[in-house]
Amino acid sequence: MLAPKSVQECADLTYLAFDLADQYRMPVILLADGMIGQMMEGVVLPRERDLSELPKRDWTVGHMADRETRHITSLDLAPEELERKTRKRFARYEEIKRKEVRYEAAGTENAELTCVAYGTCARVALGAKKLAEQEGFRLGVFRPITLWPFPSEGLGAIAETGKPVLTVEMSLGQLVEDVKLAVLGKGPVHLLGHSGGVIPTEEEVFAEAKRIIMERRRIA
Repeated sequence: MLAPKSVQECADLTYLAFDLADQYRMPVILLADGMIGQMMEGVVLPRERDLSELPKRDWTVGHMADRETRHITSLDLAPEELERKTRKRFARYEEIKRKEVRYEAAGTENAELTCVAYGTCARVALGAKKLAEQEGFRLGVFRPITLWPFPSEGLGAIAETGKPVLTVEMSLGQLVEDVKLAVLGKGPVHLLGHSGGVIPTEEEVFAEAKRIIMERRRIA
């Protein structure tokens, strides 16, 4: 699952989605929310690709003069054979986890709190980061670009500091579950969520981050 934060990234990740789906023979979902889908921004498209440059695949099907007929199926009534196929699938998933994790981190090195957000919420969180800087608060932003495979190691390294994490999402707790799994109790995880298409504001995110930071300062 790929989550863009801009119109340009929607275009770039769409091209990438087709390539990844072809390479790994599995669906790739582009998670573009309503705001980005209706936004107008400049886009630079890559050059038109020569289809002859594409790598040859040994799993294509059909009747063609220059290609043998192949029958591709995942069904197998022999349990041992089916298990063998299943294990091959899981080996492919592990390869994807090793090679295809994507994320961005802004100001997380010395942050008092890190916001985790994707898509439009990531843009909002970056705006909240600027508001925080104006008032002397250190706010970091961690943006997963791939929601699967989730960048658990990158976020887990940030969580090692024990500093709080604030998940900002246009849902009522879907992203926060992945965040909690990545943090593994190393620090507190908070949720700022909306539903029904309500978009959090920069001021709202900053206010919640400030509240959490001030509470932590008082305890310290």
